[in-house]
Amino acid sequence: MSAGAAGGVASGARARRLSPEAPEGAGSEFIAAVESDLHGRVVEACLAGEPVGLEQIGEMVRQRAPLLSPESQSDLAQRVEARLGGLGPLEALIGLEAVSDVMVNGPGAVWVEEGGTLRRTAVTVGESTLGQLIERVVAPLGLRADRTSPLTDARLPDGSRVNVVMPPVAVDGPYLIIRRFRACLLRLEDFAPPAVAELLRWMVSARANIVVSGGTGAGKTTLLNTMAAHIPTDQRIVTVEDAAELDLQAAHVVRLEARPRSIEGLAAVTVRDLVRNALRMRPDRILVGEVRGAEAFDMLQAMNTGHDGCLSTCHANSPPDALGRLEAMVLMAGAGLPLQAVRDQINAAVDFIVHLARGPVGRRRVVGVAEVRDGPDRLATLADSSALRALPEAEPRAFDAPPADPAWFDLQVGQGS
Repeated sequence: MSAGAAGGVASGARARRLSPEAPEGAGSEFIAAVESDLHGRVVEACLAGEPVGLEQIGEMVRQRAPLLSPESQSDLAQRVEARLGGLGPLEALIGLEAVSDVMVNGPGAVWVEEGGTLRRTAVTVGESTLGQLIERVVAPLGLRADRTSPLTDARLPDGSRVNVVMPPVAVDGPYLIIRRFRACLLRLEDFAPPAVAELLRWMVSARANIVVSGGTGAGKTTLLNTMAAHIPTDQRIVTVEDAAELDLQAAHVVRLEARPRSIEGLAAVTVRDLVRNALRMRPDRILVGEVRGAEAFDMLQAMNTGHDGCLSTCHANSPPDALGRLEAMVLMAGAGLPLQAVRDQINAAVDFIVHLARGPVGRRRVVGVAEVRDGPDRLATLADSSALRALPEAEPRAFDAPPADPAWFDLQVGQGS
């Protein structure tokens, strides 16, 4: 293993097979000490240009701790290798399929969200190890995380999103949060009843402009991925994201990702810049991963200038709150438009709001579909968490799309709706 590999983020498949549970009992301190000692020796060997792989590390373990069982020696050798080339003690947790978030709240125990619930793991990290992990993530990207730049967002090679908070903003030491995004094939029926799923499919095929709303961790990006799977294969899709999370399986996808200002002085490229540029890239569909600010104005301009079929997400507590947030974000653009003009723009641009929520056991569900209409109420409820309640009134934006089908109601006969 070279010195460059010792500082890299990617790790081998063997490192992902580590047991996430640290040894318990009186021997755990001894094993931690041995691991730290061996890590130092291996780093020195790497810097000296000596070949060091798992086989050589295993031999070091057997010499340093001959009384450990073969299983413990093998586990320890893999832990040392993970500290060299990956995210160290976090590798085992990141490798678990059911884990969606890994949270390090300063030196000490590591927490994960697994299957929709939070739990404390037996994995612990020290202050020096945590600092090394953060440096491994941000340094290759030209970013910095220190007292002068305490808030940093980054992305791992597998697409996982990383957020780092450093002291003095982080009171109890550096915080490291990793949100993983797994490529998984889901159906719209995994989020909604069959009749509502048919409505969602129709909305995409009809080239409706759709905003998916919900709270943090509600599944907005996952639903956006699932809905985008129903975009016809002959259409060119341009995605715009602050951190690339969408994993579309379409044949013709162009992905754009925002860039923060780097420590070398490279200028930032904002989501708003990318939305504007996407209009010049001959898109059939524009997908904005999430609107958080003034880019909402440019997204509405795209929707109102012939770019039908746009999809995006935003944080909101309900469909009415989503409209309110869009209004506030458009006003942040500083275009000087009065509120009524902003509302008219939104009414003309956005066709539907799809709202998601996460249940007590972590299940993500569509709890509301609303159509944006003119009038004082502005929103008409089409579906809730249990059933389809009404059909949309608007005509499809796609000239060759069929109208909404009343036969969808037949799909929920006998469901108690």
